[in-house]
Amino acid sequence: MVAQRGRRNGAKRTRSEAAPDADNAPTAEMPAVTENGTDPEIRARSIPEAAVARLAVYLRVLSAMADQGATTVSSEELSTAAGVNSAKLRKDLSYLGSYGTRGVGYDVAVLVGHIERTLGLTRQHRVAVVGIGNLGHALANYGGFPGRGFPVEALFDIDPDLIGVPVGGLPVSHIDDIPVVCAERGISIGVIATPPPAAQSVCDRLVAGGVQCILNFAPVVLQVPEHVEVRKVDLAVELQILSFHVARRADGEANGRVIDEGSVAGNGVVVP
Repeated sequence: MVAQRGRRNGAKRTRSEAAPDADNAPTAEMPAVTENGTDPEIRARSIPEAAVARLAVYLRVLSAMADQGATTVSSEELSTAAGVNSAKLRKDLSYLGSYGTRGVGYDVAVLVGHIERTLGLTRQHRVAVVGIGNLGHALANYGGFPGRGFPVEALFDIDPDLIGVPVGGLPVSHIDDIPVVCAERGISIGVIATPPPAAQSVCDRLVAGGVQCILNFAPVVLQVPEHVEVRKVDLAVELQILSFHVARRADGEANGRVIDEGSVAGNGVVVP
């Protein structure tokens, strides 16, 4: 996904760089916690955004382990399940003040609690979905959001045939009502699933309603104030990235076959 930030003093800017994947990339301010879940100083510690993304993956894996009855997990087991190397995992968890116990590993329940506090999941974040097309319907009806602390509390569209119609148990409101409804219901996260031309207008309404975080599925770069965080999900871009990897592997396999046949190496050099 693409991360996008705003600009200070109410001005707006756009940013379209891909989300950082290096540990020295821009950071998010997160509270540190100690192994027993308390820290008398509770100071903010800078965690790289790439590490924040991995913490969410660790939480998903750990929650599944807990559901299966696991009480402890080694760094090797957790890193394998999460698809990262164990050294990177240990570094990520060290940001939480969690270092595990030699020969035992990490307490699953304690680690889940640490990550949930760091990711701000100890309270619910009310969500509004704007654009009740196929994607919006799917998001509104998805039952996994409330259980993870993200109840969908408001739906919006511009189609008069949809206004007032319940979707996922919630009536659809008109997009003109976004500022008032979002303020009344304490919406903190807005999901934009509209056609591209409507996305910026919807974004402005969400910001006017006090929404501080936006998940944008529209293939446009939004202009937002500094205090608003935007995550962009462009499925076409993701598919293009996958296409690159498929093509690269296909090229590698083709070159490998040529080498095996004893004619030409992958760099075009003739093999004796």
